[in-house]
Amino acid sequence: MSDAATLAAAAKAWPFEQARLVVERLKKKPKDGPVIFETGYGPSGLPHIGTFQEVARTTMVRHAFRVLTDDKIPTRLIAFSDDMDGLRKVPDNIPNKAVLEANLHKPLTQIPDPFGCHESFAHHNNAKLREFLDGFGFEYEFMSSTEQYRSGRFDEALLTMLDRFDQVMAIMLPTLGEDRRATYSPFLPISPKTGKVLQVPTLARNFSKGTIVFEDEDGEKIEVPVTGGNVKIQWKPDWALRWTALGVDYEMSGKDLIDSVQQSSKICRALGGAPPEGFNYELFLDENGQKISKSKGNGLTIDEWLRYAPPESLAYYIYGKPKTAKKLYFDVIPKAVDEYLQQIDAYPKQNTAERMENPVWHMHSGNPPAPEMAASYQANATVAPSSITFALLLNLVAAANAETKEQLWKFIAKYAPGASPATHPMLDRLCGYAIAYYDDFVKKTKRFRAATDTERAAFEDLIRRLDALPANTTDAETIQNEVYAVGKEHGFEPLRDWFKALYEVCFGQEAGPRFGSFAAIFGVRETSALLRKGLAGELMKAA
Repeated sequence: MSDAATLAAAAKAWPFEQARLVVERLKKKPKDGPVIFETGYGPSGLPHIGTFQEVARTTMVRHAFRVLTDDKIPTRLIAFSDDMDGLRKVPDNIPNKAVLEANLHKPLTQIPDPFGCHESFAHHNNAKLREFLDGFGFEYEFMSSTEQYRSGRFDEALLTMLDRFDQVMAIMLPTLGEDRRATYSPFLPISPKTGKVLQVPTLARNFSKGTIVFEDEDGEKIEVPVTGGNVKIQWKPDWALRWTALGVDYEMSGKDLIDSVQQSSKICRALGGAPPEGFNYELFLDENGQKISKSKGNGLTIDEWLRYAPPESLAYYIYGKPKTAKKLYFDVIPKAVDEYLQQIDAYPKQNTAERMENPVWHMHSGNPPAPEMAASYQANATVAPSSITFALLLNLVAAANAETKEQLWKFIAKYAPGASPATHPMLDRLCGYAIAYYDDFVKKTKRFRAATDTERAAFEDLIRRLDALPANTTDAETIQNEVYAVGKEHGFEPLRDWFKALYEVCFGQEAGPRFGSFAAIFGVRETSALLRKGLAGELMKAA
């Protein structure tokens, strides 16, 4: 084993824990051909971040596996779209709902695109998913359920399921209610008359011909082959069919699918396959703590996150604690951005073992970008732009009433001489994100207040101290020490009440980044002026 593989064998990061399961699987049951990692997507609604996270997390496990095995075993990652499924209900968050209502129960690839830009509703949603995956640079192989059924890729497994029909029924029937048991069949024929995926019993089976008989909607009994795209398999047996036909070795899924995994695994074994390794991750929640749903459109969409933050921050948020439920709403974005930047800054100072535990190592497949450090601008600079956080930029946007990135760069250039959009592209992107985020979310939540008499005296003291500093002071610690001194000398206990007063009076919020860091980039004279406006009530009136 290489040194990297040796370290990986002992690493605690969850992608390595998962990758080791695949290694053990191969020891027990060696296979010819590549190891298959799979993710699933149901294109009945627009893709959301919960969809993307499966590809991101599975990519991390795949990379961990490649390191563990010194990349000597070929791998594939399949992003599988269940686009032959029948549309059961019309999603809430789409236009032209009448188009879908007129085509309920038809395969998603046979329903017109309500957006009017693709061959079908499924093609539209598949394209939206691939657009993001491609934009992030994932290495994956997109696979359509419709294409697999129609091409014959699933034929062998379909015929096996027909032969072992009774075994599949024995697994499924005990999990169903009485009414459902009376009509259940793993085979859902597609009506040759209406094109709908029918939930009807299988009346007869002929294995030698590879056919089933069912009753169509008009009462006529029809015999169709189970191959060639004439039937769609029910959800749980379909998952097992896919695992068996494609030889899937690893697939994770949400906690809400634990029972599905158990039943599909039994069916997979009945078909002669081996269920994949994997784990059940916790679900993302919206602002009200409800499960995110494609059809409801609650929570964040991929496009919404990318309006306010870089994709790297999304991958970082997705990496953390996959077995813990997390809120996925707009207010988690600033923290995710800043924590990602902190990990990028820490990476070069870490040894190899430490780097393998760093989220950015897994996010960037072992090759994270270099942090935007002082070496990339003037050697005589005393401050690194890497100290400018997203939270700080949000306050800078507020204090400067900035509407463009160019306005923010005027402050940044004074704070970090030599820095520019060309030398610090990530920082430049963050400026644009901060303006958009502030305008859409922060601005409307501002609640300014007047300073109390005690606070007023402290404000005036801080103004005098800032005015006494050289106008070109950019050392955040020097400024922060003055702020601390004022709070202590004016008897604020606990001291956080002093900082809370500063932010409520000057920014209309209870907390923010270190005040010294803000003043360093905004400028000590400009900060004095901001404090004066706060005391005069000008900020409260403007809001």
